[in-house]
Amino acid sequence: MRNENRKRWFSEKQFPSVHLKLLLFLLLVLFGTIPMAIASKGVVAAIQQKQTDARMIEVQNRCQIVSSKMTRTGYLRGEVRDGMIDNELDIIANIYNGRIVVVNRDFRIIRDTFKIAEKRLHIAEEVIRCFQGESSSKYNKEKHYFAQAIPVYRSDSDKTIEGVIVITASTEGILSTVDVVKDKALLFQLIVFFLLMGSALVVVQCLMKPFRVLQSRLNQVADGALDTDICVNTYQETRKISQAVSMTMTKLKEVDQSRQEFVSNVSHELKTPITSIRVLADSLIGMGDVPAELYREFMEDISDEIDRESKIIDDLLALVKMDKSEAELNITQSNINALVEQILKRLRPIANRSKVEVIFESIREVTADVDEVKLSLAITNLVENAIKYNKEDGWVRVTLDADHKFFYIKVADSGIGIPEEVHGRIFERFYRVDKARSRETGGSGLGLAITRSVVLMHKGAIKVSSKEGEGSVFTLRVPLNYIA
Repeated sequence: MRNENRKRWFSEKQFPSVHLKLLLFLLLVLFGTIPMAIASKGVVAAIQQKQTDARMIEVQNRCQIVSSKMTRTGYLRGEVRDGMIDNELDIIANIYNGRIVVVNRDFRIIRDTFKIAEKRLHIAEEVIRCFQGESSSKYNKEKHYFAQAIPVYRSDSDKTIEGVIVITASTEGILSTVDVVKDKALLFQLIVFFLLMGSALVVVQCLMKPFRVLQSRLNQVADGALDTDICVNTYQETRKISQAVSMTMTKLKEVDQSRQEFVSNVSHELKTPITSIRVLADSLIGMGDVPAELYREFMEDISDEIDRESKIIDDLLALVKMDKSEAELNITQSNINALVEQILKRLRPIANRSKVEVIFESIREVTADVDEVKLSLAITNLVENAIKYNKEDGWVRVTLDADHKFFYIKVADSGIGIPEEVHGRIFERFYRVDKARSRETGGSGLGLAITRSVVLMHKGAIKVSSKEGEGSVFTLRVPLNYIA
């Protein structure tokens, strides 16, 4: 329930549209500045690490030199210490802003450059590890210092560790240097950022130019210049958009032309029976005393024209109802075999008058979800056309079959056929292959259009196969289960 409410909220929520130019500008700037900022931070960190490592190696080398001097002079064993070594220790501690203590085997400090811990014990992890023969080095990033323990051997030949030099040195000087580098890097980033903004603005203007051209041409079309060439082939996207719009415009032109033809055909079809009625009525009025037989003949002709007018209006109303977006189907589960048999039973008298044999071939029993009234109208139109446009002593064969998804109704006849070049137009409203013959048979020109609308409303399909003079075959395919 919560997921459904969330989906409904997102579907109903109207989010503001994003300007493509602004989006491209931001992306170009971000893709330029973010890698630069990351790289700059990495470079500064690398410089800091390199400077720290160099400082630690430098301090270690100097302390090892002092350690060698202590070994040669017996510094840890003598009661009187060498003043030069003490001075050198003080100098190293001052240079690196640190502290140096010298520890003997008893873990007692015998020299402290701060002169505050001499003769005290100094038992620390790095001292213990150094006496065990492990050189140790530790760097504290938070407090910005490093500590190293350098062994002092008894003699050059005897590698017995006699003492340890522990030096603690500050890295504040390195941090000051790194801060200067950071400031310069920040200045460089700002310069590059503004250059990127200018470059991105130019690039975006160039990239968006084809879209502006396309928009300008579409605006011309919107103003009524429908013949404007909107083809913009700069990018695949603009080409596809241009092609899609061109196809849409072509369809709209066809729809507009079809609408104009439809209005013209409706006017003509409705006017023709009225004109005939008026001519017949005027003829009766102008004849004076009219024999009853002639009067009856004229009245029968007038009645036929009225029936024809009524059929056209009924077919138009049926099409209007089907064209409405809210048009609904009254779907029920129906026996299609019985429905077709009922339709053929109603049409057989018409076929008999035309000496046309109607044959029903049922392959299997079919039950489907359909609107019986509308589907009956569609099948009736097909069978009625097959009878009307047939030859004397001809035949009409209606075949019903089905598979696991659809049922199929095939209406084949031995009639006059339809030229192949007009197959795509026979479902248009008021289109007639042979206008003279159609009016003789009383057709309105709307039957196939109604049939196609009904089939499409049922989510089905209709196709025709025909050659002039060889008959026609219309095939309906309708789903067994209707899904709204």
